[in-house]
Formats: sequence, C-alpha cells, structure tokens
Amino acid sequence: MAFGILVLFMLPDFPQTWRLLTEEERLVANRRMALDAADVDVDEESVMSQLKGLKLAVTDIKTWILAFTYMAITGAAGFQNFFPTLTATLGYSHIISLLLVAPPYIFMTFWSYLHGALSDKLEKRFWFFMYPIPLTVAGFIIFMTVDEFGPKYFSFFLVIFVFVMNSTLFTWIATSIPRPPAKRAAAIAIINGLGNSASIWTPFTYPTNEAPYYRTAFGISAGLQIIAAGLALWLRFLLTRENKLLARFEDENTPLPETEMEKLRHLAIVEGVDIGTARQLRKGFRFVI
Repeated sequence: MAFGILVLFMLPDFPQTWRLLTEEERLVANRRMALDAADVDVDEESVMSQLKGLKLAVTDIKTWILAFTYMAITGAAGFQNFFPTLTATLGYSHIISLLLVAPPYIFMTFWSYLHGALSDKLEKRFWFFMYPIPLTVAGFIIFMTVDEFGPKYFSFFLVIFVFVMNSTLFTWIATSIPRPPAKRAAAIAIINGLGNSASIWTPFTYPTNEAPYYRTAFGISAGLQIIAAGLALWLRFLLTRENKLLARFEDENTPLPETEMEKLRHLAIVEGVDIGTARQLRKGFRFVI
C-alpha cells in the first residue's frame, strides 16, 4: 500500500500538469491526444471540474450501458473462483483436479494475445466482444448436461472465453468515453465499482448441494451473457448514431451546437490556430465500434 501511495506522486497525470515536460513537449503531447480523440486532454483546474466530470459521466447513458455490461461479464465469470471445485466434478484425485485447472488458462493466455492483436489491427470492438458469447453459453450448457470427461472438460475451454470479453470491454470504454479526462475518470470508476459488485453475490449461486452440475450458477451465467449481448448491441447503435452526427458536423455549412464550439475553441487555443483550422483537425475522428 505504501508503494502504491508513492507511485501516486511519481506517475504522470496529464500533459498540462506534468512538471517534467518542457513547454514544447507539453504542446506535442496535447496535439497527439487532440488528434487521437478530437479534443484536448486537459480539465479545468478546479475542484468543480471534477464534480462536473462526475455529472457528465452520470448523465451519459453509455456509462450505464458499459457498467451493466461489465456487471454481466463479471457475474458470468464467477466460475473462476470455483474452478478447482468444478474440475473436481470430473472424478479425479485432488492433485489431478488442481492440475486440470491450468490448461484452459494457458490456452486463454495465448488466445488473448491473438484476440487483442486482431482487434487492435482491425480497429473493431463489437464483433470481438460478441463472438465469445455463443461459445461461453455453449460451454455452460455442456457442463450442466453431460457427465463424460471429454465434453465436460472441453466446456472449460469454452466458458473461459469470457475473459477476452473483459479486455475488449475496457478497450471499448476508453474509446467510447474518451473526453474530457474528469468525465472519463468518473465513468471508469462507476463502471468498475458497479461491474465488480457482481462478485458479491455470485458465490451464493454455487451451493454444494447442486454439484456436479451447478445448474443455478451456469444458468444465470448463460443468461448474463445474453444480457451482455443485448447491451453491446445497444451501445453499437448509439455509437453508430454518434458517428453519423460527427460526419454531419464535418460539413462546413452545418452549424455546430455551443458545446461543440467550446471544444473547438479549446482545441484552437492549444494548437494556436483559428476555429476553422481546429475544425479541420477534428475531421476524421470516429468512435471505434
């Protein structure tokens, strides 16, 4: 804990507040972030800016969609706390049961690298979030309905695909709520807090008297995955609509609302350009879907 507190004072915050940067380096860093997310990565220097960021996060429907999506994933991944118990249902000794825990995780370690690399290269989030859902649901159903070693152990390799959904979601969060920093920070806190709250109740869905099938737990997990799919579809719809709006705003003849004009003024100040040039800099930005 002491080291964590120390790191708090060592790690850089934002370019605007990191004292080790020269003025030129600060401008370069701000420009990179501006081009990356169509805005400047700096908050107003006041406590109220943090409260404003919280208000912006709370009133953005995307925050709650992502929070409940993360809660669904966390609930579906509750089996991770009982993996040795689940492998014990295969009928082997205690040592063998513990050893059987490792292969699914080893497989998923390598698969996660491939999954992440492809998602990043293709700049896709939705489909990389969705494809594990039918795999995990199939795994839950297989575990609940069969007794043979082969199919039941194979189900572990399917349900563990829920973990690549987790990494994809957090990447999606970063690009769906990119600015301003205070809003992004508040949104991530809300999503983390609400999402991880599923870990409070998931242990109670694995009563010992339901061994070896644990139908309550895996039935709930399958349902949560379907809910996650529905929420992801909703988020995709919202981001697609916002991208269409961004495309419309690129038209020089389209008047911008005051909120967008304020962002442009801020960007223009950092870049040292006029409003028209700042508007040109924002062209091409789209939410990653």
